[in-house]
Amino acid sequence: MTIGGSVTGWASLVCIILFIGGIQLLALGIIGKYISKIFLETKKRPVYIVKEKG
Repeated sequence: MTIGGSVTGWASLVCIILFIGGIQLLALGIIGKYISKIFLETKKRPVYIVKEKG
């Protein structure tokens, strides 16, 4: 900070950083959902299990 006043452009810089951080979190969430679907698909488990009789 400078003596006698605030730094110009500080608020816009903070807003831009928060906006970019939000976009990164959104992208990370989308990638996480995609990877979890790939993981569940590669486990090759059946959707249901049939119980044997007797």
